[in-house]
Amino acid sequence: MDWFENGWGLSLIVFLPLIGSVVLLAIPRAQEAALKWTALAFSVITFALSVVLAVNFDYSAADTYQFGTDIDTPWIEAINAHFHIAVDGISLPLVILSTFITVLVIIYSWDHFPEPHNPKLLLALVLILATGMTGTFVALDLVLFFLFFEVVLLPMYFMIGIWGDTSIRHVPVFGWNIELRLYASLKFFLFTLAGSAFMLLSFLALYFRSADTLGYRSFSIVELSEIGAMGAFTGTFAALVFAGLFLGFAVKVPMWPLHTWLPDAHTAAPTIGSVILAAILLKLGTYGFVRIALPILPEEAIVWAPWIGLLAVIGIIYGSLACLAQDDMKRLIAYSSVGHMGFVMLGIATLTDIGINAAIIGMVAHGVITGLLFFIAGSMAHRYHTRDMRRLGGNMTIMPKMGVLLGFAAMASLGLPALAGFWGEFMSLMASFEPLAAIGETSLFRGFMVVGAIGTVLTAGYMLYMLRSVDFGEVPAEWQGKAFHDVDIYEWLAWTPLVISIIVIGIWPRVVFGATNDAVVSLVERAFGG
Repeated sequence: MDWFENGWGLSLIVFLPLIGSVVLLAIPRAQEAALKWTALAFSVITFALSVVLAVNFDYSAADTYQFGTDIDTPWIEAINAHFHIAVDGISLPLVILSTFITVLVIIYSWDHFPEPHNPKLLLALVLILATGMTGTFVALDLVLFFLFFEVVLLPMYFMIGIWGDTSIRHVPVFGWNIELRLYASLKFFLFTLAGSAFMLLSFLALYFRSADTLGYRSFSIVELSEIGAMGAFTGTFAALVFAGLFLGFAVKVPMWPLHTWLPDAHTAAPTIGSVILAAILLKLGTYGFVRIALPILPEEAIVWAPWIGLLAVIGIIYGSLACLAQDDMKRLIAYSSVGHMGFVMLGIATLTDIGINAAIIGMVAHGVITGLLFFIAGSMAHRYHTRDMRRLGGNMTIMPKMGVLLGFAAMASLGLPALAGFWGEFMSLMASFEPLAAIGETSLFRGFMVVGAIGTVLTAGYMLYMLRSVDFGEVPAEWQGKAFHDVDIYEWLAWTPLVISIIVIGIWPRVVFGATNDAVVSLVERAFGG
């Protein structure tokens, strides 16, 4: 397995989906079966390689970068940018999640392509997204990270803008009446691009300032983390750089109050777009905090931690209250992501090994749980031709299998013990009781813990509200006497692995912590001294 361990296997995981998208473009649009099988083959092979990656990963050295020993070569020599990729215990679970979700999305789309019917373009965009997502999680050069981080922008923009909701949205500020898909895709693009501009400025600032310590300018995340831990970046410079990174990553998470693009994007996006957005794309922001912001600027992370924690708990409460006010099923699930990612950011804000471990398992859990919720919501909307929960009800009578799956996903989302969603929230609250001592705001964080606990109650409230509205009660008159087909074979194939994952992670969280813990402990020790 030398070819795999020296980095070529990891390169295949990143770029094989991109090669697949090029192959799809060469297949005539009329050959739909060939398009489907080609996309599935490339995604399955990529996932299989990621499983090989996980099997051969040295978990006893999870705090070291692996599978990239020979993939650190000059890329743009004029600016000392390197093509450098590798994985450690922090990035490994997210790489697996990305390749896993890509396979399930393609399986689901097999018989569920949205209008306008264009499998060729849609599947090509999915594969391009896969390259951008996995590339972001393995990049160890800021230029490379930025490139992969931005690659996901255009495919998702087109996915929402072409296959999104065509209903009309009134924009009071401009007096526009515009299709929701156009409004949402434009909003998503502008928010993300604006955040990325600040992030890029911070990357450039770190690049130029690194010469003061290294003697040369560097975009290397590894080198910048090393000198950052030694106090190379301080004062006003560090504050401004961290602010830029915060804006870039917080928009992607998204954190309150930079979240407003998310409900519109989720509501407008086709089902597979919502799944990819919720399951993977939101994690690019939280991963950026863990991989870049904390280790490179640890002193500023300590200063910013109380404010990040405050915004996190506001997001938890705000997201939950917004859910209780929704009638649109997809919009409710979208707002729930604001709350769940609030718990992830609360864990990160504690700057402790428990909190950051909680954040990573929270990312993975949110990916599989909310991915399942959006799959189900999309399938129900396809059958009922509405997402309005006021028009739904009695789904346990109409489609009992789908009703049970929705109930299961809702229980997982509200953090029921023995299911995946429990660990991230529980450990984030635990970490908030005793944050990093250097922060000096223990009482404040314990207040955050109390507010977060209230948020879990509200989560139960809106999830039970959704179940009561959709699954139970009398069948509305407009659906009586109509035949609805329950879960089909492609839905079973796409959803069953998610159900299994939710149970396995809930019962055996070590499947994630076994990779992350040593890497997280090492990060905290290097950046904050333990």
